[in-house]
Amino acid sequence: MALMFARLAHNFMKNGYYPTDAETISRVLGWLAPCAAGSMRILDPTAGEGAALAECKHHLGGDRVQAFGVEYDAERAWHAKTLLDVCAHGDFQDCIVGRNKFGLLWLNPPYGDLVSDKANTGEQAGKGRRRLEKLFYNLALPGLQLGGVMVLIVPRYSLDREFSVWIARQFDRVQVFAAPEQGFKQIVVFGVRKRVNDHHSAPTSESAVRNWLESIGAGEGTLEELPPEYLDEPYTVPKAPDCGDAPVLTYTQLDPVQLGHEIERHRCLWSQFELKFKRATRVNVQRPPLRSMSTWHLALALAAGQVSGVVRAGDGRVFVIKGGTHKEKAWRSEFEQTDDGEMRETRIATDRFVPIIRALDFTPSSETFGQTITIR
Repeated sequence: MALMFARLAHNFMKNGYYPTDAETISRVLGWLAPCAAGSMRILDPTAGEGAALAECKHHLGGDRVQAFGVEYDAERAWHAKTLLDVCAHGDFQDCIVGRNKFGLLWLNPPYGDLVSDKANTGEQAGKGRRRLEKLFYNLALPGLQLGGVMVLIVPRYSLDREFSVWIARQFDRVQVFAAPEQGFKQIVVFGVRKRVNDHHSAPTSESAVRNWLESIGAGEGTLEELPPEYLDEPYTVPKAPDCGDAPVLTYTQLDPVQLGHEIERHRCLWSQFELKFKRATRVNVQRPPLRSMSTWHLALALAAGQVSGVVRAGDGRVFVIKGGTHKEKAWRSEFEQTDDGEMRETRIATDRFVPIIRALDFTPSSETFGQTITIR
């Protein structure tokens, strides 16, 4: 199968980012089929440059498919916006995904261990080995509709007992193959989402699937390589449920660049503008503090970005200031050699809260009159 975007990934293969290779994408597409009629929605929570999901959209019917993605890296995200119907630039943990809205979940998450989180941010359910693959699985799964298809591409060794229990309990028709590309010992897991505790699924069947998956994660036996196409019944992506005007993917952080892009794209704001931005009927009266703020209080407010209003400098200059705080992630990688000689990479993301204060110079005689000054 000829891929439309096969060469695209090579332009972005840097900074620890390794997209799904073209051969794996091609073989996975041979196992997917569109529903007989109606539109479909597909989701990739780590979309990269958007090539893999764009290939799925093209394979499943093009205009019949809405492709949704999320990507943290700015360069890749804005490229993905040109290929997908909707792509949010940001952290998937800051996204609200509509429940049961997507017929296909393409999940090739970052690989690695999660570090201890004493602040309880980005928490992960369960008590097994804390892995990025399991975190993204839990975040994305609610968006997959019942009867929807999951394509999960993860390292073989990430299938511990806890991960195996989740997949066996939540999916039917589970099949696992070795990916053609074995740089990270990847496997491809197919499954059809079922209702948990479905009476049609025998507990013994779930137990067998769980034990089988766990043995794969332990490296027992030889795993068949993913064939180019499914010879019996393919995995059919179901019709998208009717959701009216309800959004299926919402990014909770206000990004001025993306907001401007959406306004330009739609020539208006979304239909829920009044709901989101309507002023409260009760006027909030701002009361002054009981006493003047001390130097310590002022420094604390400044560091938190919680300052705004008119400020007069000692030399007579006048500024209108507005402060705010946003979260940034600092990534670093650690490498260690395991007992069997393999190199293990741990990617650590540290949240940093960065205050930003913007000041508009309102001094008529100033050289910077009308200009915005940014303090980070």
